[in-house]
Amino acid sequence: MPRRPPRHDRDAGGPQDVLAAKAALRAEVWAALKAAGAARFPGAAGRIPNFTGAEAAAQRLRDRPEWQQARVLKANPDSAQLPVRQRALEDGKTVYMAVPRLAEPDPFFLLDPGHLADPPRKAASISGASRSARRVPVGDLAEVGLVVSGCVAVGEDGARLGKGGGFADLEYALASAAGLIGPDTLVVTTVHELQVRPAGSIPVTGHDIPVDLVVTPERIIDCRPGRGPRPAAAISWPELTEDKIAAIPLLAALRPDR
Repeated sequence: MPRRPPRHDRDAGGPQDVLAAKAALRAEVWAALKAAGAARFPGAAGRIPNFTGAEAAAQRLRDRPEWQQARVLKANPDSAQLPVRQRALEDGKTVYMAVPRLAEPDPFFLLDPGHLADPPRKAASISGASRSARRVPVGDLAEVGLVVSGCVAVGEDGARLGKGGGFADLEYALASAAGLIGPDTLVVTTVHELQVRPAGSIPVTGHDIPVDLVVTPERIIDCRPGRGPRPAAAISWPELTEDKIAAIPLLAALRPDR
């Protein structure tokens, strides 16, 4: 019997109907990628899917003027965005990559393109970062020019659906609270076309951070026209469960009632 994919939303807070709708949409996207043969090893289910064409999407992003202007990136650690992190290092950009699940007191890897123990492609992987990067606290990060976020699905309006753990939103909120990300900092994602959904079809809550540019191997969708201001990035303490706070050392340290 095939093993069930891990559930990342087991300790998620928020309305149960919204959580259920998000879980159903994740399952739909994972199944579509698998059926189309568009998911690379180790498969789509339970993950930010590593999709065929990830390199082409990364190159399309690389050609944007916003990419060329940014000197510092904050990126998710998933395989789908490995080509983006690789190209950033090749282009001489500093990359901050979140420690998986923010599970360390210093929750970011600092990848300095001038001091890598391995070539950029290997250094930009999780295993390579353990050799080429050092862990840094949020307070030691420099101002970020571009945020790269992984998605399970994304709407043409920029609504983002992750794995369900809420880590991308927490990373963003922590960096924003430290003054490293502002309301005008560009947020981008690279995805397969099968991960793109029509505007209004992805359920969102108040703390969900939308993306500005959706980049696929075939096109770029600018989600900003006609959209209001991005929601304020703040840690939504009422929606964090005790298990979530306990699992993330920085959250436990910042907790208002500690």
